[in-house]
Amino acid sequence: MVCLRGEELQGYAYASAHRTRAAYQWSVDVSVYVRADVRRAGVGRAVYRSLFALLAVQGYYNAYAGITLPNPASVGLHESLGFHPVGVYGAVGYKLGAWHDVGWWHLSLRPRSMPPDSLADLRAAQTRTGWDAALATGLPFLRP
Repeated sequence: MVCLRGEELQGYAYASAHRTRAAYQWSVDVSVYVRADVRRAGVGRAVYRSLFALLAVQGYYNAYAGITLPNPASVGLHESLGFHPVGVYGAVGYKLGAWHDVGWWHLSLRPRSMPPDSLADLRAAQTRTGWDAALATGLPFLRP
């Protein structure tokens, strides 16, 4: 999910498989990036909200976000969107010449069903009820 103002990228959010084993297929890892000069303008919140709504339409139940610590701004954004901390992997990430702890946060995307609903790829999900509404979920946050 991307946010453009004119031709300029403001930010984006994406999801990837949480784990490769079949039991985890209903969960995704998510990440968001917002350009430094437009942070705190609602871009991250907007692209994330649309992404989460689309993921729910596709049939996903859980989203997990890994945050390199310390990062109070990212923690604040995720918690304001309903994420809850679930743990910390100590010194698991190496970047910029140092080992870093990574905290993990969880967001439930929709109520669980038994058995879980089948997942839909993007093409199939576009035919499901709620796709168009999900695309528009983040838009109110970008309006002046």
